[in-house]
Amino acid sequence: MLDQRTLSMSRFERSILLALSLGILPACATHSVPKPDSSTIDEHGTAHVTRVVPVPETISAEAQKWLAQPMSDADQNVSVAENRAKAETWQETLAKDMQSMYPATLTKDTIAGVPVRIITPPSVPAEKRDRVMINVHGGGFQADWGSVAETVPVASLAQTKVVAVLYRLSPDYAFPAAADDTVAVYKELLKSYKPNNIVLYGTSAGAILTGEVAVRLKQLGLPLPAALGIFSGSGDLGKYGDSQAIFGLEGLKGPLSPPEKPLPKDPHVASTNLRDPVLSPLYADLKGLPPTFFLSSGRDLLLSETVNLHRAFLHAGVETQLVVFDALPHAFWNQFTLPESIEAHRMMADFFDKHLGK
Repeated sequence: MLDQRTLSMSRFERSILLALSLGILPACATHSVPKPDSSTIDEHGTAHVTRVVPVPETISAEAQKWLAQPMSDADQNVSVAENRAKAETWQETLAKDMQSMYPATLTKDTIAGVPVRIITPPSVPAEKRDRVMINVHGGGFQADWGSVAETVPVASLAQTKVVAVLYRLSPDYAFPAAADDTVAVYKELLKSYKPNNIVLYGTSAGAILTGEVAVRLKQLGLPLPAALGIFSGSGDLGKYGDSQAIFGLEGLKGPLSPPEKPLPKDPHVASTNLRDPVLSPLYADLKGLPPTFFLSSGRDLLLSETVNLHRAFLHAGVETQLVVFDALPHAFWNQFTLPESIEAHRMMADFFDKHLGK
């Protein structure tokens, strides 16, 4: 938990000063304010940590400049309606900004009664016209922050059409509405595409949904897609690792909301058992799932959850690849002009290219 002393020090030194309390406990009051670069473990095992964390030189100059931008620690308390409106405006602007680097045509349609956004690169080679990639966007299951950001670069680089599922959102619709919508679109696309010519992927909430849908497809006995992309996701909605107690959406800056105990009610989860194998694929039989690319970063609040799910896939014998970029925050690749984002999008496209049609 950031205190006033550490806040003023970080501004003065122009460094990022991390002063975290991993848990809110009465015992905290018995400890003096920790000195910079110190840590204390209390009798409950909770770590009270203060660290000076400068921007590392291991990342690009562009990424260093982005990380150094100041941001208020105050929660914005944006309503669901405001969040959705901001997301829509941002994506409209993004669709135009991306055209010079990643040209594509964006249209909206409906598949199996589910609204979708279709992203088509200007040139699709003949050998790639029988392929399609399905995206399930991020946005905390409450807004669409990704059906443009997550699709245009990958479609352009892979020279392959992307269908972004505009699934039903919480709190209006709870689990399994988003998974049901995605399964419906997948089943309809199976009428036109072979399963080994289909990819399913997503970022953040979409990464969580990718795992959920993969497990659901297996339960239904449907042919599985050629590959999955789980980019900063989670496989257990009932437990959280270190990264959510250390980082916020913007890494070490901006509001920090460590997980509470007991966990607050999640409108996406509603009354579903947190160990439901579709809701939380960490508890599912993962054997036989398609090759999967996991992607995260060093200051990603979902770093722990991403690597934990990756380990579960490894134990199940699934072919996997895990890449963790240094220092960057959650879903950094949506800042599409960063050198690291360009590299990440190329990795996504290459992984999917490698497995499509096999």
